[in-house]
Amino acid sequence: MTTAVSSALQRSDSVGRIPGTVLFLVADTGGGHRAAAAALIEALAWRYPDRLRAVECDPLGGPSAHAVLRWITRLYGPLIRWAPWLWGVLFHVSNSRAGMRLLHSTLLRFAEGPIGAAFARHRPVAVVSCHPLTGAAAIRTRAAFAPSSPVVTVVTDLVTLHAAWRNDPADRLVLALPACVGPDMTRHRVVGLPVAGAFASGPSTVTERVRLRRRYGLDRYPFVVLMTGGGEGAGGLASRAKALLRRCPDVGIMVLCGRNDRLRRRLDTIVDRYAGRLVVCGFVDDVADRLRSADVVVTKAGPGTIAEATSCGTPLILTSHLPGQERGNTEYVVRAGAGRFAPTPAALVREVARLRHDRVALARLRSASAALGRPHAAASIATIIAETVGVHDGSR
Repeated sequence: MTTAVSSALQRSDSVGRIPGTVLFLVADTGGGHRAAAAALIEALAWRYPDRLRAVECDPLGGPSAHAVLRWITRLYGPLIRWAPWLWGVLFHVSNSRAGMRLLHSTLLRFAEGPIGAAFARHRPVAVVSCHPLTGAAAIRTRAAFAPSSPVVTVVTDLVTLHAAWRNDPADRLVLALPACVGPDMTRHRVVGLPVAGAFASGPSTVTERVRLRRRYGLDRYPFVVLMTGGGEGAGGLASRAKALLRRCPDVGIMVLCGRNDRLRRRLDTIVDRYAGRLVVCGFVDDVADRLRSADVVVTKAGPGTIAEATSCGTPLILTSHLPGQERGNTEYVVRAGAGRFAPTPAALVREVARLRHDRVALARLRSASAALGRPHAAASIATIIAETVGVHDGSR
């Protein structure tokens, strides 16, 4: 949990009596699900500090999760880094009503134990599912503990929705973009993908970028590239970073490796060779400022990174996408003019070199990126959650 969210939760616990607990269901398959939950927890704590409090439960990979589910969850990172084609096979095989029925009657039954325990312990007034595999389990479990507690599912994908999202039985479904999820539009709200409050300041000015680059030791370079592969550090970042270092000598590069320790070790071995041009990090709490310091962000087409980058108005160069799940994200960003697609290191070098010398094209990308951003989606979703349980006075 980020420092901002921790302090927000502490603040919510310190102001008056808190009558209602909201249970958030998350899982660490990538960083986007937990980041979305963290953004919503922060927004609830800010808008409803004396009315609602938030607790988290990870029924797939947390300490109370079944050993089989924990083992499967741990495979996600290596799978998308080393065999994304296999992830695509699993996506398509399970992407049907029948496939989800099979999963819910077998593996996902194991998720009901931790969710039931969380219901019994916290007696939540509402449940918010931020993962496609937890909403149905919450619906099945609540009957025994809190049958009147609504379940709100916050969809954390952008364009292509898996059957787990499309057939989610939650009482309320919150979407990032309009999608064909059924005729019952009283149950669906299109709001955006939630991002933390730090991303709500909008695009940076030239002066702000200079100041931020000085903080990160890259103020000597006229063009700065931020590279990230989400929480898992996926997308072949090492080869792409090395290509840029070799071919673009006046470009500063910052790489966020997430939990990919192997990637970080590989890049740490060449940091000294490039005399301050390369900054390598793991997980950081100031992603918003790092995005604002950069001219472009180089990343796979993960929905969370796209939402954060566009909230900051940072242009994207997308290098890859997970089959099925993320392909539509690439098309969405490129069609909107907010980014480019560069699937090989050579193509990436060409795009960076082109934008490095074409400030007009870069400005157009920046403007289009900002137009896609939904930096206040978390506050809007927090209002939906609160109103679902009859709380209406959280505005500030």
